[in-house]
Amino acid sequence: MKKVMFLMFALATLSFGAEDGALGSYTTIASYSLLAAAIVLGIAAFGGAVGMGNAASATITGIARNPSVASKLSTTMYISLAMIEAQVIYALVIAFIMLFANPLITDAISAAAN
Repeated sequence: MKKVMFLMFALATLSFGAEDGALGSYTTIASYSLLAAAIVLGIAAFGGAVGMGNAASATITGIARNPSVASKLSTTMYISLAMIEAQVIYALVIAFIMLFANPLITDAISAAAN
């Protein structure tokens, strides 16, 4: 509960720094894009870490039960770890798009120029 209250108060301070006009919307879009990118990467990293931990745990358990299939299980684990890591890298690419190729920011800049 304390974390939720802290987050609410921390995000409430954004409204005090709000600016009027098109340039204000640019800074608002940029700040929310930065916040969204941080949340996306945090969730992706957490999910990837949990998935990799579960995959490694299941592989170790399988090898402990039947050591003769260790090479097959290890190969399958490495493939699954690569797929899990690919999902995290996709989230990183999406975060980069939100930060550097956001079409809303270019629209706000063109509106501020007019």
